[in-house]
Amino acid sequence: MLAAQSGDEVAYEQLLRELNLWLRAYYARRLPHPAAEDARQEVLLAVHAKRHTFSPSRPFGAWITAIAHYKWVDRVRDASRYNVLALDEEIAIEDHEGAAISAAALDQLLGRLKPSQESVIRLVKLNGLSIARASGATGQSAALVKINIHRGLKKLAALVS
Repeated sequence: MLAAQSGDEVAYEQLLRELNLWLRAYYARRLPHPAAEDARQEVLLAVHAKRHTFSPSRPFGAWITAIAHYKWVDRVRDASRYNVLALDEEIAIEDHEGAAISAAALDQLLGRLKPSQESVIRLVKLNGLSIARASGATGQSAALVKINIHRGLKKLAALVS
């Protein structure tokens, strides 16, 4: 996000791709497909319109999770007004405080890694990309992606303990 705010178009495109994957998973568990797609697109538009409001001193994970949560609430409110969605036990209404805190803590830990390790751990372990796709996205060889994941996870384990 910091690179995107500085005008790095490649970083901004990568940010949007990674957010798109994360938002699909986030809303898939919370909303029916059409509403989930609408919410996902609204968040991406909100990030585009409000990216200048992100402060580097605050965790990005908490910032994006808050936006996603508020867009989810908007979708649920719209559904209750127009009876598009039945508000029953199938719609998960959770307290996201723990998830936001965990995301912020994870962001802080990942921020202590080398950028090459952080990026491949995010792509492969958090976003579910294959080693080959992470290799293509980062420009690292597949072997280097594996090495950076291994070394990064080893350092994370040391930081946590």
